[in-house]
Amino acid sequence: MHPTLPLLARTEFPPLARRGLETLQVNLGYTCNQSCLHCHVAASPQRTEQMDADTVDLVLEVLRVRGVRTLDLTGGAPELNRHFRRLVQAARALGVRVIDRCNLTILSEPGQEDLADFLAAQGVEVTASLPCYSAANVDRQRGDGVFERSIAGLQRLNALGYGQPGSGLVLNLVYNPQGPSLPPAQGPLQADYERELMQHFGIRFNHLFALANMPIQRFGSTLVSKGLFEGYMALLRGAHRAENLETVMCRSLVSVDWQGGLYDCDFNQMLGLPAGIGNGGGRGHLRAHLRDLLHTDGAGRAIRVADHCFGCTAGQGSSCGGALEPEPAVMRAA
Repeated sequence: MHPTLPLLARTEFPPLARRGLETLQVNLGYTCNQSCLHCHVAASPQRTEQMDADTVDLVLEVLRVRGVRTLDLTGGAPELNRHFRRLVQAARALGVRVIDRCNLTILSEPGQEDLADFLAAQGVEVTASLPCYSAANVDRQRGDGVFERSIAGLQRLNALGYGQPGSGLVLNLVYNPQGPSLPPAQGPLQADYERELMQHFGIRFNHLFALANMPIQRFGSTLVSKGLFEGYMALLRGAHRAENLETVMCRSLVSVDWQGGLYDCDFNQMLGLPAGIGNGGGRGHLRAHLRDLLHTDGAGRAIRVADHCFGCTAGQGSSCGGALEPEPAVMRAA
């Protein structure tokens, strides 16, 4: 795999500073039942890194001490961590909003047959990957049979009340482009998803998040191999919108890796760029750790930026919660 950090480190991306901590985004491990080309984590069934019980307990302590509003669980497939359900139950008991970033096929994995029921019983918000409403496109990006299993997962969630009016069970879908292009405008794309999924499969959902692919890990390495890296970076830089800087998630989110290390976002985590929080300050051998959040939330500290950050501010912008701005002309023209 081609390293991309050396290609991203020199940057003219504007400086950013942290605000108060509202969301703790926790990567429970890199084990996944899928191996997707665009995955910025490079997760796969062969990865074995998993957060242990002591670190999960520390996550819960930070939630209590800091009064964090949202726990955003990611991976890999976060549900494959043996402590996933205990963490969800304890966080919900604290009144914390819990988001599960679910790949949908995990719902039909052996041993996970009751997962959908568990998520519904706990009132977990599901943010599910579905890069297209076309079977051919999804299977090309994620593997043969993934679309069919994803649709079955969505239908199961719908049957439990997810995405249904008045249920309180939120179901979001995530779109990624197939290659080195910006996602289309989120509003019209959501309308297309709603029409196609209802007409062909009877599926409802709450929101669609259109996310740009980040030029790191597998996707970045593929761009380098095909000689497309510089062209994609030029596209991201050219579509930068300064107004998106106010609403990028790194201002109020801290990303936690499976060992408890702290990063300003999930992408920085994958690039090995630790956050400047706590005594380590993200420099040297003393790296920022969950324990530091027991004493500070890092407000006012500088956020570590590199050229990949243009992926979050290009066009509509696309932090983990989807588009930051409505339908800019640059996106319509892309």
